[in-house]
Amino acid sequence: MNKYNFVAPCLMGVEKLLSDELKYIGAENVKAENGRVFFDGDDSIFARANIRSRFAERILLLTGRFIAKSFDELFCEVKKIPWENFIPENGKFPVAGSCLSSALRSVSDCQSIIKKAIVERLKTVYHHDYFQETGAVFKIRFLLLKDEACIMIDTSGEPLHKRGYRANSNDAPLKETLAAVLVDLSRVHYDDTVIDPCCGSGTILIEAAQKALRIPPNSKRKFVSEDWHFPDKKIWSDEKILAENEIRINTVFHGYGYDIDENALAVAQQNAEKAGVAEYLTFSKRDIADFSENFDSAVIICNPPYGERLLDLNSAETIYRIMGEKFYRRQGWRYTIISPEDDFEKFFGRRADKRRKLYNGMIRCQVYQYFK
Repeated sequence: MNKYNFVAPCLMGVEKLLSDELKYIGAENVKAENGRVFFDGDDSIFARANIRSRFAERILLLTGRFIAKSFDELFCEVKKIPWENFIPENGKFPVAGSCLSSALRSVSDCQSIIKKAIVERLKTVYHHDYFQETGAVFKIRFLLLKDEACIMIDTSGEPLHKRGYRANSNDAPLKETLAAVLVDLSRVHYDDTVIDPCCGSGTILIEAAQKALRIPPNSKRKFVSEDWHFPDKKIWSDEKILAENEIRINTVFHGYGYDIDENALAVAQQNAEKAGVAEYLTFSKRDIADFSENFDSAVIICNPPYGERLLDLNSAETIYRIMGEKFYRRQGWRYTIISPEDDFEKFFGRRADKRRKLYNGMIRCQVYQYFK
């Protein structure tokens, strides 16, 4: 099998979880950096990482990593990369990327230089002066960070948080990858009862059900690299079958989602059906002020509305106080709440047993966990 170098971008604060996940599925030489994880693997890992990763935003094929402080250096280093090993004669190769804290600050200039360098390399192999680019898409992505250039090819296409089940959402959806992180931090198991009292479009509960049932997050979607001449098409089908064979058929897991917005609940039900987990989830209208459950044990995970998202700050603080009253210490109960409010614990009424910094989009948040 072929060997490849990869890099997987992720939400800030998720690097360790993603690293552990990649090691678990067989990736080698896993190394985490801020907002991304580097790793190596063969053809199987190429497909497996796309199909199974709950935390990665994309799986990028790393073709080159070098220092570039001038456009000449950038051009020469990119031209050295054996692009003919990746891009066929009719391949389409658009270029996109970003520059951060680097001598080369112009994204558009870097795009032009990288495109030109790739064309010049391919000219020497395919003996064309012009490329029609009518075939499969090999999107080139670059990142110039502190003068170090990473040149990559996107193997995923649509970002991996787009699982395919959420065609509809409410006003403030939580990204699927972040919901999966909250589920993982909450240590959800196949026999747990999970409750989201502010469920919105149901993302947290759907991700919880998929983890509990071992449903691969991306086995039903298409990846741009499935149209490539590598890896072999059979590897993709084999990896999807292997992942789906691990799905738990018999489980006592169940999730309950509550919200005051009937439209959001209808969307949540539709999303759950599309994700194949509707029979394990129950959605109903209920105000958080009326929250009451008699389960012997349960895991509560929620992303309550807050000032920067849906409510003014005073309304958000009121919800936090209500949650503090309703989510009291109970044997066998665990609570995970994500919020950007620095004074959340003051309004909630007690300090968290564990805190973790994460980002919901560009909003810096804390995950507050109560389990003692």
